[in-house]
Amino acid sequence: MTAPYLIVDAHEDIAFNAIVLGRDPRRAVQETRAQEPPKGVDGIATSGLPNLLAGNVRIVFATLYVSPHTNPNPANKTYQTPEEAQTLAQEQLAYYALLAADPRIALITSRADLKRIVESPEPRLGLVILMEGADPIVKPQDVGKWHEGGVRLIGPAWSQTRYSGGTGKPGPLTPLGKELMREMTRAKFILDTSHMAEESFMQALDLFEGTVVASHSNVRKFVPTDRQLSDDMIRALVKRDGVIGAVFYNQFLRHQWRQNGAAKNAVTFATVIEHMKYICDLAGSTRHCGIGTDFDGGFGMEATPKEIDTVSDLQKYGNALADAGFTDADIRGIMGGNWLRVLERALPA
Repeated sequence: MTAPYLIVDAHEDIAFNAIVLGRDPRRAVQETRAQEPPKGVDGIATSGLPNLLAGNVRIVFATLYVSPHTNPNPANKTYQTPEEAQTLAQEQLAYYALLAADPRIALITSRADLKRIVESPEPRLGLVILMEGADPIVKPQDVGKWHEGGVRLIGPAWSQTRYSGGTGKPGPLTPLGKELMREMTRAKFILDTSHMAEESFMQALDLFEGTVVASHSNVRKFVPTDRQLSDDMIRALVKRDGVIGAVFYNQFLRHQWRQNGAAKNAVTFATVIEHMKYICDLAGSTRHCGIGTDFDGGFGMEATPKEIDTVSDLQKYGNALADAGFTDADIRGIMGGNWLRVLERALPA
C-alpha cells in the first residue's frame, strides 16, 4: 500500500475562523458542523485538526487576516486605521501561540522546526504564519518586529492596502509599498504575491530580492479576473523559482461558477488539474505547483470540488494526479515537496 502523501496547504484562515466566527480549529469538522446552522456560519466547515492529521496535512500556512472597514460582512471585526489593523493581527498571532500549547501543533519559524514536523513519526501539524494584507504593519520599519514574533510570509495586498494595489483595486505599489519591499528583503521574509494587482506584482518582483511565492492563486487563462495569475505573472514566478498554490474554490476554478448557479459537482479535481497543467506547461516542469486551498476562507465545503468533503480528502487529489499521468515524484512535489523546498531555502536555520 502506498504511503500517504505528505501535504502542505499554503493557505488557511485558522485564527480568523476561531476569533471572528467562533470555530475551534481543534474540533473535527463533523463536530463543528453539528454545532452550526446547516449552511454553516460562513459556508459549511471543511477544516479541523483531526481531519488535517487524518489527511497527513503536516504544514499549513496559517494567516493573519483582518478585514478593512469596507468589507460588507457584518460578522467581521474590521479596522479603519493601521493601529486597529495591528491590534487585530496581534490578537490572531497570540491565538496561534495558544494553539501551539497543544502537543499536536507547533509553530514553524526555522528549518529545525520544519524538520521536526516533517520527520515526526506521529502526524503533527506545523503552522507557518502568513500575513495576508500588510495593513497591520503600521510602518515598513516595523517588519522586523513581526519577524521576531514568528511571521514568515507577507502578502502586501488583499484588496487595495496602503502598500499595494490588489484584487478589484488595480494599481502600483505606493511609496510605502516600495519601502516595504526593501525592509522585507532585509528581514528575509517570503513575499506572497497572491491578491496583488499585476502592476504592483511586477514592481514588487523588481524591488524584492528574496523568495517569492503565490500562496493561493489560480490561472487567469481559465478564470479571467484580476484575482488570478496572468501568463506573465506565472512566468515571473517561475523565473524566481517560486511556487503557486492552487485554490480549491470553485469560483476561482470555473469562470462565473457562482453566477451561473452551478452545483458543487460541476467542478472536480480534473478542473484543478487543468489549472496546474497549464502552469506546468508554461514552466516546463511540475516544480512550481503546490496546494493553497483557502479552505473556510469565506466559502465552505459546498463551494469546493466534488471530491472534497473535508480537508482530509486532499489525499484523493494525489490519486487524481496519478490518474492524469503525473509521476510519483511529481505528485509528491505538488502535494508538499515543492513547498518544503521553498521553506528549506527561505527559513532561518
